[in-house]
Amino acid sequence: MADTPSELTRAATEGLRRLLDGPPAPARLNAALRHLAKWRSAVLDATLAAQSGRAVLSGPFAGMDYPVKAAEGARAARLLGCYEAGLAPVIETIVARGYPLVIDVGAAEGYYAVGLARRMPQTRVLAHDSDDRAQALCRALAQANGVADRVQVAGRLDHRDFALCTAQPTVVICDIEGAEDDLLDPVAAPGLRAADILVEVHEGVRPGLLVRLADRFSATHRITRLDRRLAAEALPAWTEALNDLDRLLLLWEWRASPTPWLWMERA
Repeated sequence: MADTPSELTRAATEGLRRLLDGPPAPARLNAALRHLAKWRSAVLDATLAAQSGRAVLSGPFAGMDYPVKAAEGARAARLLGCYEAGLAPVIETIVARGYPLVIDVGAAEGYYAVGLARRMPQTRVLAHDSDDRAQALCRALAQANGVADRVQVAGRLDHRDFALCTAQPTVVICDIEGAEDDLLDPVAAPGLRAADILVEVHEGVRPGLLVRLADRFSATHRITRLDRRLAAEALPAWTEALNDLDRLLLLWEWRASPTPWLWMERA
């Protein structure tokens, strides 16, 4: 007797049927491929948790308990510890500097907010996200890692909120799907001139944004561009038994377009 398909498999199959319902076209096939890759990624996420546990395996936040789902994107790369691997040197710089205040804008379920709170025991973290579900996940992750007393979770913030940056050394981490174009404005938010800023730039959403942001802060900050990197060394030994596609999908972060980061340090 055949195994009963899971709810995930049922939903993925129905979604695939809808995507392929129409005349053959490259765009339709591309959407179907991405849909199937997300399904397989979710299956591999469950396999990874079963094989290696729910603690982050490597990287700057190794050892962090991760019992929550990802608010956006794949959880597997977070569990492996290779999520946004190109940022690892900057994360170590942030930890070494020991900023009293971290403002995480677009904190999602708290990978950076909670990860940095664990590494920086004297630091207060303000974790902002506009999504109620993401806020709940972030609170749960902070609770699971014993840092709920130092991770303050809230919704949207505005330009005036960055005035906090002038009172103590602060690092701002920003990942808000293109809205950084409006928020990270040192004229409207002069407090940003006093902060170091790590921002994911959604150039595919707002063309020219990379140059605009760099120009805004070029007079006050040293600016370094950080691009994507796959860290295959993070794969545990048991994944050698997997096929190449599954190994790649464990590292995949679900990005649909390039999203370089800018690390902007006060000059």
